[in-house]
Amino acid sequence: MPTPPLARRFCMMLSRALPATLLLPLFLLLVGADDVRPVEEGSAPVAEAASSDAGLADAGIAGATDGTGSEELLGLVPPVPVPSRESDPPITRLRSLTAKQDVLARAKKDAQGRLVVPGPQGNVPLTIDPVLQSQLTGILSQYRVPYGAVVVLEPSTGRVLAMAEHSRAQPGLRGLATRAVFPAASIFKIVTGAALLEAGVTPDAETCFHGGKRRLSEKLLRDSSRDGQCHSLADAMGRSANVIFAKLTQRYLSPKALKNAAARFHFNRELSFPVPTDVSLAAVPEEDEFRFAQTGAGFGDVYLSPLHGALLASVAANGGVWKDPVLFDTGAEAQAGKPAEQVLSPEVARDLATLMEATVTKGTARRIFRERGMGVPGAVGKTGTLADRNPFRDYSWFVGFAPKDNPKVAVAALIVNEPIWHIRATWLGREAMRLGLARLPPGSLVAPAKDEEPQEHAPAEEESEEELSSEPVAGTPAEPGSKSAMTRP
Repeated sequence: MPTPPLARRFCMMLSRALPATLLLPLFLLLVGADDVRPVEEGSAPVAEAASSDAGLADAGIAGATDGTGSEELLGLVPPVPVPSRESDPPITRLRSLTAKQDVLARAKKDAQGRLVVPGPQGNVPLTIDPVLQSQLTGILSQYRVPYGAVVVLEPSTGRVLAMAEHSRAQPGLRGLATRAVFPAASIFKIVTGAALLEAGVTPDAETCFHGGKRRLSEKLLRDSSRDGQCHSLADAMGRSANVIFAKLTQRYLSPKALKNAAARFHFNRELSFPVPTDVSLAAVPEEDEFRFAQTGAGFGDVYLSPLHGALLASVAANGGVWKDPVLFDTGAEAQAGKPAEQVLSPEVARDLATLMEATVTKGTARRIFRERGMGVPGAVGKTGTLADRNPFRDYSWFVGFAPKDNPKVAVAALIVNEPIWHIRATWLGREAMRLGLARLPPGSLVAPAKDEEPQEHAPAEEESEEELSSEPVAGTPAEPGSKSAMTRP
C-alpha cells in the first residue's frame, strides 16, 4: 500500500531533525529545560529569532515548498522583521545570559586542567582551551573595550577553542559572542564575493570606478568617463572597495542569488549550539535596486554574531564545507556520523580564500599584520567597520583563518568603541590568530608541499580604503585615559 503524502512529508521532516534530536537531551540536562530560550522576555527581536519555532514554515525557514513538493533552501526569508540599523539598532536591547544559560561561566577546571561542566553522568569536558580563553579575556579587559568578543575555532571540526568577551559599558553582561545585534558591515562582502565568483567573476577581473570611498550614490554605480581607477575583485575585497562591490552586485547578481548565498552561509537560520545563539538576520531588498547594491557592499540591514563570523571564515578554510560549532568535547565519534554540508564548491572556496588573502597582504589589515614580530604567516581575513551616529558607536570586525594552505584556526573579533578607543578588531583578531596558533602542538603547522607563486605586497606607504589602523602593538597597552593615537576622526 503506498505511503500517504502526509506520512511521507512527516518522515522527511523527522529524518532532517534526527541529529538535533539526539543532541537535545544532553543540552537540556546541562543548561536546564527552562533555559532553551536565548534571552529573557522583552529582548530584541533579533534574539528572539533563535528560539521561536512559531510560523517557521510560513517564514521560509523550514519545510517550505515551491508548490511542486521540492524543498526551498533554508533561510531565504528572515524569521522575524529585520530591524533598521539607522532607526532601531538592536544593540540598544542587549540582555545578558542567565546563570544556567551561561555554560562557560559555570565551567570549572578538573584535575587534568580541562574546563568541565557537571552533567547527569558526571563532568562533561568543553572544547575550550583554558589558557587561550584566559589570554583573550585578559586582553579585552586590559584594553577596557566598551563591548568586545572574540571567538577562535578549529575550522576542520568546528571545535570552539576560545569564546572571550568583555563589556566596560555594561559590566557583568554575558553572551556577547553569541548575540547577533552587531551590523555585519563589510564582513557581508564574503557572502557577496562568493556569489560573484559563482556568477563567473574571477579574482583577477577588473572593475573601473571613481569616488565611493566613504559614500555611495546611484550615479557612482554607472560606468563613466571619470572612472580613472580600476581594481581586480581580489583587490576590491582586500581594500574593501564599496563602490566596486555595489557595482558588481548590481551588474551580476539578483536579489534571489544574494539571498541564496546568504542562506547557504546560514544567515536567517538557527545555529545549533549549547549556548543560546541569535539568528544572524539578513534583509536583502528586492524592489529598491540601489538599496540592493548597497546591501551587497555591506551597508544593508544585516546582523552577525561573533560566533557566526568565525564560522563564515571556516567555510573558506574548509573548502566550502560548513561545520556546526562544537562546545562539548564528547569525542570524534559524535561528529563522525554527521554528513558534510557543502555550501560552496571547492573551486569557489579556494578563490574566496584568495580574495580574503588580499586583505592581509595589501589591503585594510596590511599594517596590523606587518607589525614587527607580530606577523601570522599564511593569514587571510576580512575587515569591517561601520558607525552609528547618535549616540556614536564604532563597530569594527575582523574574521579570518590561518594558515591559508593548512588551516588550523579560524577567528572572529568584534569591538564596539566610543569616540576615544584603545584597540579595534583587526588588532584583536590578529592576536587571536597568533595566540591560537601558538597553542598548537609542535609540527602541526607543516603544510602540504606544493609549488606556489610568491605573494606581492603593496608599498608600505599605501593607505587602506576602509580601516584606520592605529591600534597599539601587543604588549604595550595605551595608558589609561590617554588620547594619543586613540581618537578617530
